[in-house]
Amino acid sequence: MRRAYLLALLCLVAACTSSGDRAADSAASASSSASRDYLYLWTASADTTQPDFLAVLDVTTPPDDTSRYGRLVTTLPVPGRRNGPHHTEHEMPADRRLFANGFDTGRSFVFDLTTPDAPRLAAEFGDVDGYAHPHSFLRLPNGNVLATFQMRHGADGAMRAGGLVELTPKGAVVQSASADTPAADPRLRVYSAGIVPALDRIVTTATDMDGKEDDPSRTLQLWRLSDRTLLSEIRLPGPNGMLTAEPRLLADGKTLLVSTFSCGLFLVEGLAESKLTATQVAAFPRKDGESCAIPVIVGHSYLVTVPAWSAVVSLDITNPRAPKEVSRVAFDSTDVPHWIAVSPDQRRVVVTGYATMEHQVHLLRFDPATGQLTRDTRFREAGTTTPGFRMDDKTWPHGGNAKGVPHGAVFSRR
Repeated sequence: MRRAYLLALLCLVAACTSSGDRAADSAASASSSASRDYLYLWTASADTTQPDFLAVLDVTTPPDDTSRYGRLVTTLPVPGRRNGPHHTEHEMPADRRLFANGFDTGRSFVFDLTTPDAPRLAAEFGDVDGYAHPHSFLRLPNGNVLATFQMRHGADGAMRAGGLVELTPKGAVVQSASADTPAADPRLRVYSAGIVPALDRIVTTATDMDGKEDDPSRTLQLWRLSDRTLLSEIRLPGPNGMLTAEPRLLADGKTLLVSTFSCGLFLVEGLAESKLTATQVAAFPRKDGESCAIPVIVGHSYLVTVPAWSAVVSLDITNPRAPKEVSRVAFDSTDVPHWIAVSPDQRRVVVTGYATMEHQVHLLRFDPATGQLTRDTRFREAGTTTPGFRMDDKTWPHGGNAKGVPHGAVFSRR
């Protein structure tokens, strides 16, 4: 009996020691990954028989570990096929639950990135309260997510203007509000939004992702943030006022710069008084139907992709009524840069796009003090001298070797 008791006790001690070792190893692994920087790429599979996926790259800045800079860490496939991965949130939220839409199917996905190098799918959803095809996701002051839904199913089966839906970080609906009014432009589809907490306001844009450009919407709508009441709307003037795109809040907390896909840039004021005014302050060339696209504001700089120049451009907006170009980085003439996002330290910019850039990801270096942009030539694949990460020559960790088409891209936060 005594011998049996001692053996049982030894086994228990061994089990506890083993369990403790495993816990320590797990904690050490988590600590190691939390001290590194990652880039998440929301990626379509060019082979529609294979799944779309989230790719994770290690982008910890050299000289910490140059051998790992820009290397593929893992991938996470999502359910379904042909989702059409499109927009993610533009920066990693504090809770590290990243929202991403598959615009073609109308399915959206929530990725849990609390363990930065081991993503998992936390939730997914489709239509909400009759609203279909979410496009953009923004964080509200209360930590919930404001989603812009392009359209809504009408009683007659026709599609009408969509609206705003507030979701919890787990994807559960909180409330919704319609952008469809009796006087609404029939081409209006809620595209993106700018949240202005200091004035209790939201401004939304209206480009139809599925529409033709023969007579596109020029609409901006103004909402009260606290109760989602639609207050007013205006239409942007001139040839550069078509296809309203991305609102970005200036440092004053009350003024927006709104881009258009027709390559205009408008200063939008009068939010507090609910009397919107819009003044065109800049314009870029546009060719072959290509659209100016995603902008970001960093301090006194406005960064935007300009496909006609195959470039990312940096503007000084110290005086937002008269932006001045400071710097630009041009890619190959056949590249069409589209999406950009900035790292938490504001010193790196990720770029994805179309045409010959379709299967590539690039990084730029950015100096927030001067507004200067340069290519990050260190971000390249092992054994090559060409900057960038290719997604058309890989066998993926989740299986398959389909060409990847990255769209939304966002940096981790430590």
